Amino acid sequence: MSAAEVIRTVDVAVVGAGSMGSMALWHLARSTGMSVLGVEQYGPAHGHAAFAGESRLFRAANKEGALYTAAALEARALWTELERETGRQLLLKTGVLAIAPEGHPFLESTQRSIVEGDLPHRFLDAAELRREYPQFTVEDGDIGIMDLLGGGLRSELAVATAQRAAIRRGAEILYNTPVLGIDEHESGVVISTSEGIVHAQKVIVTTGAWTTRIVPEVRDLVSAIAIPLTWFMPEDISQFTPDRFPCWMRDLDGDHAFGVPALDGYSVKIAPTTRIDTIEDPDTDPRELSREQLRRCTAIATRMFPGILPEVVRSSIHPESATADHVPILDVSESGRTIIGAGFSGNGFKFSPAYGRVLAQLAESGSSALQHPLFTLGHHRRRAQARADDLVLADDYPVLQGH
Repeated sequence: MSAAEVIRTVDVAVVGAGSMGSMALWHLARSTGMSVLGVEQYGPAHGHAAFAGESRLFRAANKEGALYTAAALEARALWTELERETGRQLLLKTGVLAIAPEGHPFLESTQRSIVEGDLPHRFLDAAELRREYPQFTVEDGDIGIMDLLGGGLRSELAVATAQRAAIRRGAEILYNTPVLGIDEHESGVVISTSEGIVHAQKVIVTTGAWTTRIVPEVRDLVSAIAIPLTWFMPEDISQFTPDRFPCWMRDLDGDHAFGVPALDGYSVKIAPTTRIDTIEDPDTDPRELSREQLRRCTAIATRMFPGILPEVVRSSIHPESATADHVPILDVSESGRTIIGAGFSGNGFKFSPAYGRVLAQLAESGSSALQHPLFTLGHHRRRAQARADDLVLADDYPVLQGH
C-alpha cells in the first residue's frame, strides 16, 4: 500500500484511543451523526499507556480542590451509564479513605471540596480508624475522611469497554497504526499514518506522553513523565478484599501513597508516590524500577501496612503527559480543527468519561459547559510566560499530585 494512499475520509478522527480517546469516540458515536474514526498506535487495551496497571482511584472529593468536583460528578454518572450500556462492572463502589495527620494540606483541601460540593462523607478519628481499618498503621494524630461516592476503576477494562461500545454504535478504530504527522488545511486535516492517509474535518488528539510529537505547538506546555505502580502480597489476603478494604490515600512521615483492594486474589496495589522525572522517549525510557526504587517503595509500604510481606511482587511504569500546574489541557487550536486533550498528570483517568465528552463537544460545536477556563491553552500559555518572567498569576492553582 502506498503511504500516500487515502485510506479513510471521516468527519472526526481521534488520534489515541486510550483513556480520553476511547471516551471521546464513545460520545461521538452515540450522540452525533458524524462519521468517526479512532487511530491507535497499539492494540485495544495494552500495557504501554497511562491507563494500564489494573486499576485507578475514583474520587468525588478531590484533594486538588473543588475545581474538579463538577467533572467528577459528571464522570461518575457517565461511568454508571457506560456500565449500564455494556453490562460490565467498571466502578468499584468501596469509597475512598484518605488518612493523614490532622491539619495535613491534602486533608484540608479534600474537606473544602466536600463542603463546597455538599458531598456525602464520613470523618474518622484515630480510634475509629484502628477499629474499622486495622490494615493501616494509624498514629495518634491521624484522622480519616471517607469519600462515600469514591471507589476504584478497572482502568484497562474500562478503556476496552468504551472502545467496544463506540464500535457497536458505528465508530471504527484502526489499531496498531502509528500516526506520523498531522497537517491542517483550509478544507480539513490530513493525518499521515503508517497505513496511509486519513482525511478528516477535525481531529482530536489524546496521545498522552506522545502528545508533543503529534502537536508540537504544546511542546512548551506539557512534558512526558513516567508514573510507577507497585503491588505487595499481604500475609492475610482476606483483610484486603473489596468487601473489607476500601480504596485509599495515605500520608505518613512525609510520604504519600495510594491503593486499591486486592483484585487478583493474591496482591494489593500499594503505590507510593515515586514519580520518575521527565522522560525523553516514552517508547523506550524507562522500562522498570531500579532496585533502590523498589527498596524505597517497600520501606514506605511496610511502614503504612504492617501486614504485608516486605517485597514488591510486581511493578509497572506508565508514561503520561503533565503540565506544570497539573491542570489539564482540554481545548481547540487556533485553527479550530485540532482538539487537544493533554497534561492529565496522573490525575485524569477518573474524569475520562467527562473529559471525553468535553473533547467530543469541542469537536462538534467548539464549546463545552465543562471546559473550565483553567483548562484552556490560553491559561497554560499565560502560566508558561509568567514562569519565564518569574510572575505569579491571579488564577494560580496549587500544584498537587493526584491519582
